[in-house]
Amino acid sequence: MGPVFRRWNALYILVLLFWIAVSGSAIAATGEALADPSLMEMSIEQLMELEVTSVGKKAQKVSEVAGAVYVITREDIRRSGATCIPEALRLAPGLHVARIDSNKWAISSRGFNGEFATKLLVLIDGRSVYTPLFSGVFWDVQDTLMEDVERIEVIRGPGATLWGANAVNGVINIITRSAKNTLGGLAVAGAGNEERGFAGLRYGTKLGDDYAVRFFAKGFERDSTFSPYGDDAEDDWDMARGGFRLDGRTANDVALTVQGDVYAGTAGARYNTLSLIPHGDPFSPESYTAVEADETRIAGGNLLGRWTYATDTAGEWTLQAYYDRTEREDLLFAEDRDTYDLDLQHRIDIGSRQEIVWGLGYRLTEDEFTGNFIAQLDPDSQSDSLWSGFLQDEIRLIPDRLSLVLGSKVEHNDYTDWEVQPSVRIVWTPDSRFTLWGAVSRAVRTPSRAEQTGSVTYAVLAAQAPSALNPFGSPPIRVVFEGADGFDSEEMLAYEAGSRFRVAEDLSVDVAFFYNDYDKLRSSSFGEYELVASATPYIYYPVTIVNDYSAKTYGGELTVDWHPLAWWKCQFWYAYLGIDGEKGAMDAVPLTGVDPKHQASLRSMVDLPYGWEFDVNLRYVDDLPSLDISEYLELDVHIGWRATPNLEFSVVGQNLLDSRHPEFIPERYVVPSQVDRSLYAKVAWSF
Repeated sequence: MGPVFRRWNALYILVLLFWIAVSGSAIAATGEALADPSLMEMSIEQLMELEVTSVGKKAQKVSEVAGAVYVITREDIRRSGATCIPEALRLAPGLHVARIDSNKWAISSRGFNGEFATKLLVLIDGRSVYTPLFSGVFWDVQDTLMEDVERIEVIRGPGATLWGANAVNGVINIITRSAKNTLGGLAVAGAGNEERGFAGLRYGTKLGDDYAVRFFAKGFERDSTFSPYGDDAEDDWDMARGGFRLDGRTANDVALTVQGDVYAGTAGARYNTLSLIPHGDPFSPESYTAVEADETRIAGGNLLGRWTYATDTAGEWTLQAYYDRTEREDLLFAEDRDTYDLDLQHRIDIGSRQEIVWGLGYRLTEDEFTGNFIAQLDPDSQSDSLWSGFLQDEIRLIPDRLSLVLGSKVEHNDYTDWEVQPSVRIVWTPDSRFTLWGAVSRAVRTPSRAEQTGSVTYAVLAAQAPSALNPFGSPPIRVVFEGADGFDSEEMLAYEAGSRFRVAEDLSVDVAFFYNDYDKLRSSSFGEYELVASATPYIYYPVTIVNDYSAKTYGGELTVDWHPLAWWKCQFWYAYLGIDGEKGAMDAVPLTGVDPKHQASLRSMVDLPYGWEFDVNLRYVDDLPSLDISEYLELDVHIGWRATPNLEFSVVGQNLLDSRHPEFIPERYVVPSQVDRSLYAKVAWSF
């Protein structure tokens, strides 16, 4: 589909959506819309008053936050038809969410995307799911019952002052509902052409007057996609998960939360494998590579406890502890990892004009790694510790009007020792309709285990036949990326500014601008050849990871919310990203050309009579020139019917404008696939 056709297609869709909304007004006059009052009946002013906790580690109104923050609500998720967390993240302005295959995603904020995107911190209820193995997120295991997600808070820009290293380009915090808000039963089930089948069951009950608990179980099976050549990509995905959450308050007024879950499943993929033993002509490059299908075996579980005690004089104390276990095994490696985390936080008012939040933390992670010809770690097993402390001081220069926020995080890790990540933020709210904010922050991305102690075979170059210039020929060359003890943290200095303002009672605008200066980015340095005289002789060619690159990113995001009628809500967002940087000669992923310059979304939610809902989301993503990915325009549609207050049916169509299209080319080893058009039906029953 060419660019000209896409623009006309977009215009046609916009006109169609407008016609549906306007013609729906006549229909809406004949009956009363049934909609969830948590979203559709909220005014623009109420939407701006939504609370977030991830920006300041305390409850704040969105309108008062000194940062680029967006809240994906529970109702947003339901009406989007998203069946997993990455799909729900497509709703957030400025995030680049690209599907690699049936079970893998590349997700980033403000640049540097990849399957192993290293500069985005992701949390679930305050529990970090950022893996130190490669500095990134395994999205195929980040899940819960979607109906239990209260909201997803998305911070675009650094959050390192509170959340620490690796919160460089953004923070995503997935917050689930309190057990007190999920009493009774819920059963959901559905199936479609890509979603072969999914089901979930949850039950919550009170335990006396002060406690509530819920239990849930879910499972799904997703069909495989198609390869770029049109055949089966063999990347089907299935998972089973169960868990619980308990919330309550003790006799001495301590708020208590205990939650946990366990999961197991498989995620298929096809891999580009390498070998020193040719399976054909030894002088042909194709003889040293092969495509093999395999299923990643994934399992794990976690347990989290949180205690909160608040008084008027002592402020609010919070103690959180969690344990997390992950197990992965596929064609490239196997890893078992245990993480233990303890976090103490205290928030207190100092007079009427000052609020201080401080905290201490400790994290221990232990791994056992089994490598092969492609990926190895030395040693195979290792323990790493992280000590941290932070202090943030909010000074109300003019109460309820002008605030200055100063803070810094100090961490000690086993790779680069001490890291300091300060920030200065200021927010001005002259009235309830207008907010202006600015920030300067420093953040770092600390080395991963693989970058310090790992080695990855990047390529095997074919043997050379004897010739006049080389009468003896030469064996194959094994090109290996090697980690280095001297690899340092990547650094970023960020400058941000933005504004939120309510233009009218039914119209609000949120705009944010940024300029990020990166230094000491990962690059590579070529080493010396070495002949290895083994049973299969080869030349070992090391490429060492170093900190030699710099880059600058700049851009902004615009979000417009319009609620013209009680039964119709619209949202438009646009994001621009510019990157000035270099491409490494042997880097698996270039610095530029892997992120879209332009992204846009137009979403409409319409409540129709007799409990019907009609929601659409039109998405545009610019091309990715370094990956040879063309721009694309896609449409998602959700049609729902609330037959009774407790029974809901829905039909969802995703990626409706193309039968299939590619969205991302991953790092070297996973064979990419194409995202298919998807249709599924779902029923939800609460009891």
